[in-house]
Amino acid sequence: MLKITTMFHHVKELQFNARVSKPDVRFAKLLLEQFGGPNGELKAAMQYFVQAFGCRKSNPDVYDMLMDIATEEFSHLEIVGATVQMLLTGVNGELKNAADESDLTKMLDGKPAKENYIHEAMTNPHFFVVSGGTPTLTDSVGNPWSATYIMGMGDLTADLRLNIGAETSAKMVYQNLMKFTDDPLVLESLRFLMTREVAHFQMFEAALNSIQPNFPPGILQSDPRFSNKYFNMSNGKDFKGPWNEGKSPEMGEDWQYIASPLEHVQQTNGLLDEKAKGTERTEKSVQKKNKSISAKRKAEADKAAPPEKGVMSW
Repeated sequence: MLKITTMFHHVKELQFNARVSKPDVRFAKLLLEQFGGPNGELKAAMQYFVQAFGCRKSNPDVYDMLMDIATEEFSHLEIVGATVQMLLTGVNGELKNAADESDLTKMLDGKPAKENYIHEAMTNPHFFVVSGGTPTLTDSVGNPWSATYIMGMGDLTADLRLNIGAETSAKMVYQNLMKFTDDPLVLESLRFLMTREVAHFQMFEAALNSIQPNFPPGILQSDPRFSNKYFNMSNGKDFKGPWNEGKSPEMGEDWQYIASPLEHVQQTNGLLDEKAKGTERTEKSVQKKNKSISAKRKAEADKAAPPEKGVMSW
């Protein structure tokens, strides 16, 4: 028997008091990118929500954080949806004014709004024609939201890095969206949402740092023969930097710069005779660490699994 006690509770106020100065059909369409797009709020909410299931017992602190942030992302989805709806003020009513000819020209201060509206409807007919002037779970050009946007590897160190990337992408989308509206109230909401992406980035980064060891992602360690090799794989002017000289940032190994990869591959029998250089790690030490981390992760998973008196409780 499974006992599940999780509960969602909707509060009828928005997390941030989203406001709009005037309708803007075209920006409403652009804003759909953060409603149902690959970097939008629904993607983030579902990604963190799904990832949390795997660490409920083994890492309850990270589970708590993931659920908190996932729930906040749902609140951001509500802010975006509310803003889209406000930006479409007038459209919904005109679409329902079936008895008389609709006058959409009033919506954009005398501009040829009806022609613009028809153009927008042609590029995203589902949003304007099928939905009747309400937000749709699509991106800005009408592609439907898909679960293929969700990324998760079942390993916290990998998932948290994926989430840092997701927050980075979402932050950039909001930053770019801010260039396409001059409504100060809309900009106020976008800035809030953009800022929360920055906050979440730091939360995921801090959570990642709290898990040790956390590099490389997963359990198995890398081959010391190849972990610090930099292959100069392009012709032209070469550049040096912390990515190919000095010490590697995570493992502290000395970068080995391979200036002529073809010659190097030929000399090492297709890298089969490659030797580890610039590192203290050996094949023996790698296998020892593989076993120790595997045992640690297994113990964490086993500790989370056993039922109590034949009952598994969430």
